[in-house]
Amino acid sequence: MQEWTPLQWTLMAIGAFVVGLSKCGLPGAGILAIPLFAGVLPARASTGMLLPILLVGDVIGVAYFRRHADWKHLRRVLPWAVVGVLIGWRLMNRISDSLLSPLIGAIVLVMLLLNVWLRRHPNLKDVSLPDRPWYPVFIGLTAGITTMLANAAGPIMIIYLLASKLPPTVFIGTSAWYFLLLNAFKIPFSANLGLITSRTATVNLMLIPFVAAGAALGILFARRVPKQVFETLMQLLAAAGAIKMMF
Repeated sequence: MQEWTPLQWTLMAIGAFVVGLSKCGLPGAGILAIPLFAGVLPARASTGMLLPILLVGDVIGVAYFRRHADWKHLRRVLPWAVVGVLIGWRLMNRISDSLLSPLIGAIVLVMLLLNVWLRRHPNLKDVSLPDRPWYPVFIGLTAGITTMLANAAGPIMIIYLLASKLPPTVFIGTSAWYFLLLNAFKIPFSANLGLITSRTATVNLMLIPFVAAGAALGILFARRVPKQVFETLMQLLAAAGAIKMMF
């Protein structure tokens, strides 16, 4: 830790702040923390450093929005996400992020465009992606693999929750519970890979105040933003995250 420069500490503090903001007000913004931490640490090591920070944000989000979760959607995707995490854990030492990331980014963009197209054609009321049997399976597996390899499942869950047409508070509450359960499940696997250590835990503790500050700002945002503005911001963040994953 002592060899890190003030700039590197600042990058991680900003990343922690963004995580808090994303967990309590702007779901999907957390993907911006990935390049910030990766700018300080090697790619694999940055995933282990970031994971406990994400979990702290999840705890804050659940504490505030715990009553707003839609458990029907959680029950549909979580079992498949667990399978995806196990697949990602096995792949962690066998595949590089540079190969997987562009593919997932492209998938997210295609799904985002499909969701926008369906919203622009309200006459297609019989077309509801979340109700298709294959859809939660695909979302769960893809999100599980992606979150294990790169902590980057945010855009994928945004697509699923947007397609489910949830109000902003239910959107955030469902997302908070989903990632709390999934990130907690990931901890022992990341530790097994040597990505979480006593040294990284010490840094995580130092960054918690920045997570809390971001969460406080996110809660203020979520209580005031209109539903249409919220959904537009979510779509833009999902698209930005997907493009970032591609390049």
